[in-house]
Amino acid sequence: MFTVRYVPETDSTNDDAHALLGEPGSAGLVIRTDFQRAGRGRRGRSWIAPPGSALMFTAILPQPVRVRALWAIPFWTALCVAEGIESASGLRLELQWPNDLLLGGRKCCGILCISRVSGASAWAGCGVGLNVLRPAGDASLDAIDPPPAFLSDNYPQLDREAVFTSILAALERRAAGVEHPRGVAHAWEARAGLPGASYRILLDQATEPFDATALRLSDDGGLVVRRGEAEQTVSLADARVLRPD
Repeated sequence: MFTVRYVPETDSTNDDAHALLGEPGSAGLVIRTDFQRAGRGRRGRSWIAPPGSALMFTAILPQPVRVRALWAIPFWTALCVAEGIESASGLRLELQWPNDLLLGGRKCCGILCISRVSGASAWAGCGVGLNVLRPAGDASLDAIDPPPAFLSDNYPQLDREAVFTSILAALERRAAGVEHPRGVAHAWEARAGLPGASYRILLDQATEPFDATALRLSDDGGLVVRRGEAEQTVSLADARVLRPD
């Protein structure tokens, strides 16, 4: 179902994939690299990964999806990545809204999805940056606050290729689920421990974060939380989640 195109380095696998969305022969293509010169995460933040330390790829879905299902693709991708990692290593990562996988409370993986809309359907690509092997003495990681986690922190002899193969297998197993966003949401909520998970959230334009209890995902991917005695929906575009220092 998926075919892999490897490039030693590129500016961004998401940019490379976006240029191909909907083009003949691009369905099911996975663009993978060992180094991104301009890797980025959500809201334009930089994604720093020393060469050879991470799995960085964008998987173009084999079939177009309904536009109204696009919001669920990052959550679907997170489930696939978590399943693939656990199958290959036994490590069980935590899922954190909106697009992170954590190991020991530290970010280990980020997900950034792309799409090209045509009428009621869209082609989509799932961008993944997964820290696998911690590099020794790399000063570039010092700029990341809080410090990231690597799978090798808990599994020193981990095989990076085995993890990649296992994630692709999970993407294939779960492919039919993309068209069922509420099913994806329920599966993600269960895997992420919602309801009841604690979140510290900083809203845009706010100077202080607030603590809340997560309840569920809204129908557009927002996080419904209990803040005091009231429910509040936090939009993907309006906030970020803070992790402990």
